[in-house]
Amino acid sequence: MRWSALTAAEVGDAARAGAVAVLPVGATEQHGPHLPTGTDAWIAERSALAAAERTGDVVLPALEYGCSLGHTATWPGTLSLSPATLTAVVEDAGRWAHASGFRKLVLVNAHATNQPPCGSALLELRHELPDLRVRLVTVWELTAEIAAAYAEDAPDFHANDAETSLLLHLEPASVHAERAVDEPDRTAGLVFQYAMPQATASGVVGRPTTASAGSGAELFSAIVDALAGLLARARAERDPI
Repeated sequence: MRWSALTAAEVGDAARAGAVAVLPVGATEQHGPHLPTGTDAWIAERSALAAAERTGDVVLPALEYGCSLGHTATWPGTLSLSPATLTAVVEDAGRWAHASGFRKLVLVNAHATNQPPCGSALLELRHELPDLRVRLVTVWELTAEIAAAYAEDAPDFHANDAETSLLLHLEPASVHAERAVDEPDRTAGLVFQYAMPQATASGVVGRPTTASAGSGAELFSAIVDALAGLLARARAERDPI
């Protein structure tokens, strides 16, 4: 159920019925020469919607701006929030979901550097609203199998086989497979974290040329299965004390 497609009364009814509020958090940033800038936002939103369709939970409008400072202005296409701004936006979304009656909020993230700002927002919301239960989950961390599929060609992946396969399944017309280039993960085992221009010439880390719609369908199914299971457990969960 899309929050934005419901009436005010329907939102209130869902909250009273114990539905979980689900907030997809993505990004708008360069994804190499072959993928759209909305890749992360699409993966987050489509995963959340497919899972919530099974569980009857409510999906808030996706955050299509994330914290993408590491992409810099080397390539056009990136629109980044600062960490503090993303934290504040997630906090405000959580406050208003709480004001509508929701007492459980799950953040579904699909962009790596959203994790620290979203984690900070979780801590603040938990402190400010003691009756609100909040969980942050990043799609490739849902299960060990999903994590392995994402990182098979690059530990610090970007626009790689997994993400390209997902888009070939979800939005095939947006993928320009003929433009895809492969680049190795040059940061594995290093001490420091590096901005994208220091690690890749194309904006890609991994092997998108090996991607396929079939493997994308399998990966998406695994993500939705795991996320739907998590939402079902979240809805049923009661405080330990």
